[in-house]
Amino acid sequence: MLARSFRNGCRRAGQSMGVNVKYVRNYQAPMREIQFLMNEVNDFQGHYQKLEKTNGEQATPDMVDMILEEMGKFSENELAPLNEVADQEGCKHLGPNEVITPPGFKEAYQNFIEGGWVGLSFPEEYGGQGLPQSLGLFQAELTASANWTWTMFPGLSKGAINTLISHGSDDLKKKYLEKLISGEWTGTMCLTEPQCGSDLGQVSTKAEPTGDGKYKITGTKIFISCGEHDFTDNILHCVLARLPDAPPGTKGISLFAVPKRKVNADGSAGDLNNASIGRIEDKMGCHGSPTCEINFEDAEGELIGTPNKGLNHMFTFINTSRLGTAIQGLAACEASYQNALTYARDRLAMRSLSGSKNPDGPADPIIVHPAVRSLLLTQKCFSEGGRAMIAECALLNDIHAEAEAAGDESKAKKLDDRLGFLTPILKGFLTEAGLEAANMGVQVYGGHGYIKSNKQEQIVRDVRIGSIWEGTTQIQALDLLGRKVMLQKLKPLQEHCSGLYKVGWEALTNPGSSKGEIRSHALKLLKLTADWQLSTFRIAMRARANKDAIGVASDPYLMYAGYVSLAFHWLKMEQAAAKALEKDPEGPDAAFYRSKIATAKFYYDHILPRTQVLKTQMFTPVESIMTLKENEFAFNDK
Repeated sequence: MLARSFRNGCRRAGQSMGVNVKYVRNYQAPMREIQFLMNEVNDFQGHYQKLEKTNGEQATPDMVDMILEEMGKFSENELAPLNEVADQEGCKHLGPNEVITPPGFKEAYQNFIEGGWVGLSFPEEYGGQGLPQSLGLFQAELTASANWTWTMFPGLSKGAINTLISHGSDDLKKKYLEKLISGEWTGTMCLTEPQCGSDLGQVSTKAEPTGDGKYKITGTKIFISCGEHDFTDNILHCVLARLPDAPPGTKGISLFAVPKRKVNADGSAGDLNNASIGRIEDKMGCHGSPTCEINFEDAEGELIGTPNKGLNHMFTFINTSRLGTAIQGLAACEASYQNALTYARDRLAMRSLSGSKNPDGPADPIIVHPAVRSLLLTQKCFSEGGRAMIAECALLNDIHAEAEAAGDESKAKKLDDRLGFLTPILKGFLTEAGLEAANMGVQVYGGHGYIKSNKQEQIVRDVRIGSIWEGTTQIQALDLLGRKVMLQKLKPLQEHCSGLYKVGWEALTNPGSSKGEIRSHALKLLKLTADWQLSTFRIAMRARANKDAIGVASDPYLMYAGYVSLAFHWLKMEQAAAKALEKDPEGPDAAFYRSKIATAKFYYDHILPRTQVLKTQMFTPVESIMTLKENEFAFNDK
């Protein structure tokens, strides 16, 4: 039913999108790459069969293939062609409650919700499809790579849905979940205010109880992605605010459900709710999604969860968004790589240093030059390795949901802690990798990459926000090293490293690893893992004398963690490819597997050595950074 309704929606889209713009198709869904991760590196089918409480049996091979195939078509044929025009046209703010999205966005969203795609991985009791959450993450990668700003709209709704499922009352769930899961309404999160960003202890928005279980919300929120649009007639804002008797700081923040329009008794959208748009931001990139200032003036809201526990509850939304932002980094890697690879194969410039590769032409294609190949291979490493990192979290998300459904609180807590450790690595590392890969794509194009019509520079502008929003890379780094590692006495790190040791040792000792360089790569992984642990102990010892040692080490520590984790995944992919080649060395996919093995070698030889510099930076003397006085940073004040 899901496939049929979606195909019908796609057919309608082809007839209805009569917009006067030039559409450009420039994305191909990487189906073979996803299948390799799901079926050969990991055993997703075996994994789904174990999900007895969360409908794993419905994720049959045919169903999974259909979902990926249909979402691939939608991403290639509908979303990718809208990406460039969205950047050019942007969104238009026409009034306090009216924002027009770019041409074609609204129609594409309508087709998306008619296929039931918003609810793919949400509970059937609220109108969802009830399929494993991992399928939703693979779906998100496809749409994000084709058109990141469009993907933000349903992506933010997922955060609102997860927050209500985890913390909302039965009444709130009844009022909002079916509408959000169907896509009839969308959701946002409202945290940031003019005077505070990541330091949410400074939130000043007020929530005054009215005596009927409702509250009047007053305050201004800024940088609210998709805070107003023309997709739906109602938007649910998840708003952080303070009750009158709230204690100061983060311990006094509560979370409220505040709709754009009040909800009538019959569940329909009613009158406007005093939540108006002051402006939409003029941004560097992400022009297809409106970033709004929202002014709440005695807007009607309802409490989500427990008073003064709003920040705890909002972290359900925040962590959903952080994983989504990690996918943004992956999407930038993939989109930039696809464009750059096509260009490098076609563009002719100079002759190869080792002899002409295109003797009948005026020059050789630039893909033959080592410098260009290095750029492309780095993009390839980040894209394919980043996808493997996301897949690992996708598996853990499924198992966590299964444990919760089975009532196994101990297992669910352990998995939640595991995901909590991995999230800042994924968010911080993959968004930085996405920006690097995007810049490399421009570099492959040379001067043509700087020209808008070639679509490479847009990827740079769109992904630049990735390492800033949902907590900057520096905040993710402090979260990882300070909260997740040091405050928990290194336990999450030890558990993570035990998994790296297991895979590395098996690869080192497996008789099948004698061919190629699997054993040497396994040995490098084992050494770096041990060094990671030792370096963490050393940082802890330094921090006893000066807590600033944590701040000095945290940023390179996060990137080190990312590179070692990526090495772990490239070793697993190399093993899977070598196994497939040994089974059928001349088969139809032999070139694919050889490519995997060659890329793993490049990663270990060329990219992984970055960890040496990062380790040195972790132990930069504190005084090298902290000695300079504030008034000594510049001397040009008049």
